Amino acid sequence: MLQFFQSIGDFIVTTIKNFMWQDVLDIAIVAILIYYVLKFIRDTRAAQLMKGIVLIVILFQLAQGFNLQATSYILNSTLEFGILAVLIVFQPELRTLLERIGRSGNGKALPFFTTDKKQTNAEISENVAHIVDAVSNMSATKTGALIVIERTTRLGEVINTGTKVDAAVVSDVIMNIFYPKAPLHDGAMIIRDGRIIAAGCFLPLTTRKFDSELGTRHRAGIGVSEISDSVVILVSEETGIISVALEGNLQRRLTPDALEALLIKELGTDEKKKKEPFSNFWKGWSKNND
Repeated sequence: MLQFFQSIGDFIVTTIKNFMWQDVLDIAIVAILIYYVLKFIRDTRAAQLMKGIVLIVILFQLAQGFNLQATSYILNSTLEFGILAVLIVFQPELRTLLERIGRSGNGKALPFFTTDKKQTNAEISENVAHIVDAVSNMSATKTGALIVIERTTRLGEVINTGTKVDAAVVSDVIMNIFYPKAPLHDGAMIIRDGRIIAAGCFLPLTTRKFDSELGTRHRAGIGVSEISDSVVILVSEETGIISVALEGNLQRRLTPDALEALLIKELGTDEKKKKEPFSNFWKGWSKNND
């Protein structure tokens, strides 16, 4: 055990003697990466698994220090296969992390992968007005609704689970789709490039814990917002409460005016956002874990 701490001390002294500005940059980058990774997994099941891995590492060091051969062998074998196990167990979290990194620059660095059809602010405002009008009416009549407005992250696999519609974003069309006796009212509506592209779609459910009063519709809305940058609008069938899921967060009890302001802010073109492509990436991480 004494030799272990002595080797650490020798390593620290050697590092200080050969310290250069590149080392400062290296440490800063690693520290930032560790900080944001820990923030990202803090509210997921990966946090509990990470605690288990840290505990195994500590036990391994103690076993080696006290020369416990059998324990050291078992823990060492566990750590050897630990990387593969982490990749398998953390697969949903790793996918979400990589997707968020890919969205950080809004696809501008790789234009080949972007197929966005640009809309003017006037067109966006008109669509938002129809959406807000429909949502307001459905809230008043307590008609359940789940509307997903696609942005840079394409939801082709989600669209394929429903029925393709390809209709204009009109309040009457939206209300007809979510009419309780309509065949597509139970699923999600997907809006892409200012068009209703599909309805009756199935969404992935979030694995995070929320209030018990939130049903499957809200868990699905949060789930799709976790794996994409979509703006998800929900209307509760029981209470008529209007909610919006964005980047894994749920904003509840929105008024029609508040909903309209939020949609204009999130969907409208903003030159400042274009000049700062990575700001949304860090902002998204922070909001998802605060």
